[in-house]
Amino acid sequence: MTTTNEIAEKVATEHGLTRPQGKAVVETVIASITEAALAGNETNLPGFGKFKVKDTPERDARNPATGATIKVAAAKKVTFTPAKALKDALNR
Repeated sequence: MTTTNEIAEKVATEHGLTRPQGKAVVETVIASITEAALAGNETNLPGFGKFKVKDTPERDARNPATGATIKVAAAKKVTFTPAKALKDALNR
């Protein structure tokens, strides 16, 4: 697993920044993606992928313990679609 701190350290090292500056850059990118999602906008990172907000409608589900039918409320979720370049890199 890669953590935010590890990504921040790599950004700092590769761009001649301090660790706190690298972490600020990574946190700003994450905050920007979050803000776009909250506004319902798509974020496209060429060569990496797209983050999109998707509406999921209300649906019926079953409680596996009791077998009772319950309603699952409508919700929004963030989906990620990898770019072709990322898929190709994974499948080399």
